[in-house]
Amino acid sequence: MDLSSNSIPLFLFLAFVLALLMQWKRPNAAAQMQKLPPSPWKLPFIGNLHHLVGSLPHHALRKLAQKHGPLMHLQLGEMSAIVVSSPRMAEEVLKTHDLAFADRAVSPAIRIVLYGASDIAFAPYGDYWRQMRKICTQELLSARTVQSFSPICAEASRLVSSIQALAGGKEPINIAEKLYMYSSSMIRRSAFGKCGED
Repeated sequence: MDLSSNSIPLFLFLAFVLALLMQWKRPNAAAQMQKLPPSPWKLPFIGNLHHLVGSLPHHALRKLAQKHGPLMHLQLGEMSAIVVSSPRMAEEVLKTHDLAFADRAVSPAIRIVLYGASDIAFAPYGDYWRQMRKICTQELLSARTVQSFSPICAEASRLVSSIQALAGGKEPINIAEKLYMYSSSMIRRSAFGKCGED
């Protein structure tokens, strides 16, 4: 069945109105149970994203904070976010009530890719996360391990300075060649312990 080009906007408009009516008719039960901070008006499906269009996000958030206060609720698509924009409120969130805000939302994709969010970045706050942090601090971020990365930092610094030296010239910079040289020097350092020019 072919749809005429005039009926497509009509179907989109009807779908928009239907979604608007469903949202108006049946408010979210979770939003009724918890008291949320003030929020600007939102649209179905996109929430408050339309308020962030047209200017830099931090400028748009500053304007919204001037209107709705230092603590406001934004619905960004499906994600619900609380925006804190004053130093006093940030101290409340990050110091006084830090355990209440320690966990972050985990999407189904993160659960699948990271084996049930068992890595240090997305693991829920608790004994497991504290143990992971302790292992990372002792094994990955010890002074000896960080010192062992100094040749990598030296090679990266050399790569950046070689690109920076060619940046003012009229000839194009071959980034692929520079990255090839960087990766080959890293392989030589790993295999032989030193990097030669040959």
